[in-house]
Amino acid sequence: MAEKLAIVAIGGNALSQPKESPTAENMLKNLENTAKCLVELVKKNYKIVITHGNGPQVGNILVQQDIAKEVIPPFPLDVNGAMTQGYIGYMISQMLKNVLTAEHIEKDVSSIVTQVLVDKNDPAFNNPSKPIGPFYTEEEANTFIKEKGWSMVEDAGRGWRRVVPSPEPLEIIEIRAIKQLVRDNNITIAAGGGGIPVVKEENKLKGVEGVIDKDRASALLAIELDADEFIILTAVEKVFINFNKPNQQAISSMTVNQAIQYMKEGHFSKGSMLPKIEACTNFVLKTGRSALITDLTKLVDALEGKTGTIITK
Repeated sequence: MAEKLAIVAIGGNALSQPKESPTAENMLKNLENTAKCLVELVKKNYKIVITHGNGPQVGNILVQQDIAKEVIPPFPLDVNGAMTQGYIGYMISQMLKNVLTAEHIEKDVSSIVTQVLVDKNDPAFNNPSKPIGPFYTEEEANTFIKEKGWSMVEDAGRGWRRVVPSPEPLEIIEIRAIKQLVRDNNITIAAGGGGIPVVKEENKLKGVEGVIDKDRASALLAIELDADEFIILTAVEKVFINFNKPNQQAISSMTVNQAIQYMKEGHFSKGSMLPKIEACTNFVLKTGRSALITDLTKLVDALEGKTGTIITK
């Protein structure tokens, strides 16, 4: 059977569990379990490219830098994103290699720090909407607005947070290198955290303050790699409509048109499921192939059609 190429986007639960201390040890423990699930794809003759989130990890770096700002000046957001891509990629790579070795599977794992091109005139730059980093008092927020030019919003009564633009991803800068790694049969980790947003100015790349939605960037990567399947692994086994209501309903499969209708009806939360459905519909529309959303631990069952939500043309 010919190998299929799957782009697999792993969610935050693959790295950290709710209320768990965000230590390196805990992340490695969680990623070891994640790696065991992902290696099941390799056993089923898949080539895989893995993407991952980094929101909490970037937030933690911002807290650390804020505490130490009088000693070491904080780095810009694009550099912090690169830091998390590096260390999360290292952790995923190491855990995957260990599991592969234990299973007697000869396969290399590579992680690539990935830049993603965005439009410097993207309307998102005039409408920052993505909350990042720690919570501040109103007084601190006003100081940051005045001194740093940050956009700050009050976040659900918990304090004030910085919000940054979330521009649309247009192009994976390192796509040729990623394609070569895939051709060379590497398990490849790329576009972590949505990739590092960069713009082109006078034919030069320049990092910008922003956060690209990781699901949209993962879909773009899947399209550019001409993947056979796009898989989003999250904390729920299936997608629901009327979620958390008495009439909630699990969806096993839906067409793109049905997905679009559900989005119009407001079934999916902007902060959780909506970008995943948008990313999947984009992939299916561009490729004509299917996308899958399911729980990380139910991946094998989902591939066998026993669970999960599949989106088709």
